[in-house]
Amino acid sequence: MTGRKLRKLIFAFGLAAIMLYGVSKAYPKNTPSLTGHTTANIEYSEKEPIVLFCPRDNCGGNLEYLLNRSAKAHCAFFDLDLENVIAQFDARYGDSRLAVIDADNFMKGWENKTNLRKDSRKAFMHNKFCVIDDEIVWTGSMNPTHNCDEKNNNNAVIIYSKALARNYEDEFQELWKGVFGKGAKVENPIIDLNGTIIESYFCPEDYCANIEMKEFSKANESIYFMTFSFTHQKEGDLVKKRYLEGIDVKGVFEKTQNSKYSQYWKLNQSGAPVKLDTNPAMMHHKVWIIDRKVVITGSFNPTMNGDTANDENILIIRSEKIAKKYLEEFELVYGEKI
Repeated sequence: MTGRKLRKLIFAFGLAAIMLYGVSKAYPKNTPSLTGHTTANIEYSEKEPIVLFCPRDNCGGNLEYLLNRSAKAHCAFFDLDLENVIAQFDARYGDSRLAVIDADNFMKGWENKTNLRKDSRKAFMHNKFCVIDDEIVWTGSMNPTHNCDEKNNNNAVIIYSKALARNYEDEFQELWKGVFGKGAKVENPIIDLNGTIIESYFCPEDYCANIEMKEFSKANESIYFMTFSFTHQKEGDLVKKRYLEGIDVKGVFEKTQNSKYSQYWKLNQSGAPVKLDTNPAMMHHKVWIIDRKVVITGSFNPTMNGDTANDENILIIRSEKIAKKYLEEFELVYGEKI
């Protein structure tokens, strides 16, 4: 047995063991959260969030595993070509498997599938999430494609939370009904899961760039990032400002997206230690790590289209434990310890 196959087998057994435990319990309350906002749900789950980094953690295989065990799955994918995931939306599943896919990546023949729908706008339906059995959320930067699964740097997070699943299901239902780029703001974005504050937002209705900039403004020590496309001028200006104020700023940009509009040049010229990635394929993360204890991830690239036109999602996870995992990935991509 090869080392790769062994890693896949070990992870599959580990995930299977985790899924044998009881479901999460939600206790709706209105209480002040650690952020100073109102937490709509306090929830307990015996299952801790799982963070995966592609390609080394077999993200596609883990998504297939979750879908295969589920009774119901509602997904929104910008792109999809992994055969083992496509098979999960076969006709035999009927309406228990629904997916919305961006028209640019909607394969020939899928028009006949009643459980698949497409967004045909010029702007992108750029999400990469699934709501599974109304209690599991899968999201991150990974499209279920061969490139994202096997070559590109990506991340995915699996969170067992009925409250979070409700937020993502509400967004899915908007997309399924054809409401693209103009849905309702998320009603209860802040969740306390086992004492960890998790926030979910959807662009453009929740103004994701503003939400990210609020986090940059609150940084006391450090801002680290890995961004596929970063052209949002106001975000770039604020990151530069925080660097000049003494915040430890480090970042990695995807080299193929390094146009004249990239904020790489602004930060590089200010002296900030930012780099272009070295992956022969692509560095596809959309990750921010603030003060080594707050992680922002999801589908959202800090661009004007991402903020004002595309359908996107972001998660803010306030957890040193989760942040440590993302820091390890950052060090690998950045190429040095921090």
